[in-house]
Amino acid sequence: MRKIIGIGETVLDIIFRNEQPIQAVPGGSTFNAIISLSRAGARTSFISETGNDRIGRMIVKFLNDNGCEAGCVNMYPDSKSPLSLAFLNEQNDAEYIFYKDHPHDRLDFSYPDVQPDDIVLFGSYYVLNPVIRPQVKGFLDYAHERGAILYYDVNFRASHQHEVMKLTPNLLENFELADIVRGSSEDFEILFKKSDAEQVYRSQIMFYTKKFICTHAAEPIQLFADNGLRKQYPVAETETVSTIGAGDNFNAGFLFGLLVNNITRTDLEMGLTEEQWDKVVEMGQNFSAEVCRSLYNYVSPEFGAERKKELTEE
Repeated sequence: MRKIIGIGETVLDIIFRNEQPIQAVPGGSTFNAIISLSRAGARTSFISETGNDRIGRMIVKFLNDNGCEAGCVNMYPDSKSPLSLAFLNEQNDAEYIFYKDHPHDRLDFSYPDVQPDDIVLFGSYYVLNPVIRPQVKGFLDYAHERGAILYYDVNFRASHQHEVMKLTPNLLENFELADIVRGSSEDFEILFKKSDAEQVYRSQIMFYTKKFICTHAAEPIQLFADNGLRKQYPVAETETVSTIGAGDNFNAGFLFGLLVNNITRTDLEMGLTEEQWDKVVEMGQNFSAEVCRSLYNYVSPEFGAERKKELTEE
């Protein structure tokens, strides 16, 4: 069975509404997607680091309890696990404050087994961080050489805007390694002072990869792909409780769609048909809409159980 390997940060998300904490859940962008994929029956593994404290142990247990292989999560005794405070506004969109106390950022892990057509999900500041970049880049190179599909979620926060110049070489390396790049208009406004998807694609992305997905909150999703394919996908109206995991779970659903539709790296290199793109984007939208209906950052176990049937049918 093909597997999905995530590499990214772990945090404890404390969610506020009307200035009061209402929920605390393990999180992190790639982490959220990997939990949803695990619940949907995908074979998953996660590469990360956390403190060897109560929160860190809770996060590793949560991964294991949801069926994700957590052997590549390093727990450092001299580090405190990071926190993220998410303040929901009236539209249930979040504004974030991050607290991180890792005195010695480092990433030591044995590479998980990677087979052709496995999928690697990577993104956020974590994979740009200069301190651990050599280890991250080494693993991405290894996965690419082994024939994996690399999916890059840019997910760049405004809190790192002052580092854009320093991080640009790492960002461009990620574009070059990725088979598919996804980002939000907000990411590109911070990075390039451009939010128009067509402009971003032509000036920043297409030189490195032809497969690009741009999301823009409730606005239509924009797809740019091989052979000049351009398409917009309307976002269905959803009663939202929280949008915190919306983008992360679009990623999860999209990658689940690759599995269910048996799309390989060779298929991607040859260029997907419009029908194939429609199917994987729709699955991304389904996962994203589901997670917006709760305060959790990942799909419900019940939703996952329904998706698991689709995976076993293939």
